[in-house]
Amino acid sequence: MKCPSCHSNSTRVLDSRPSDEGRAIRRRRECEYCHYRFTTFEKVEEIPLIIVKKDGVREEFSREKILRGLIRACEKRAVPLKKLEETVREIETELRNQGGSEISSDFIGEMVMERLAKIDEVAYVRFASVYRQFKDINVFIDELKELIKKEQQK
Repeated sequence: MKCPSCHSNSTRVLDSRPSDEGRAIRRRRECEYCHYRFTTFEKVEEIPLIIVKKDGVREEFSREKILRGLIRACEKRAVPLKKLEETVREIETELRNQGGSEISSDFIGEMVMERLAKIDEVAYVRFASVYRQFKDINVFIDELKELIKKEQQK
């Protein structure tokens, strides 16, 4: 591993430990030439997931994009960031376990909404209003009625 400071190829590992819930290894390294210390992470290279959007455009899966949407939906709500990050991790794991390399954005949107409904109902309605492109207040009311109906069935 090259030193990021002096670019020497002579570095040594000082410490290794699991990171990211065992999905990565964190290594603390030191350059033997300039003694600069730095951290590296090693993790399995995953096959990229391709998302097929509604208009047919394909793009690489982005955890950050889903997290941004969840954060936006949960603005001014008492939902911990850790819970949202955990939700994104669950979604990504489920998508990777399905085995396919192409997934529709609709499928991901439904996964997000399903989980968000369990986390915070207000955030769910906010997300649904953008995702499903609610046109007027009647669509909001219909969605709220559906949410209440599901809540009463529990």
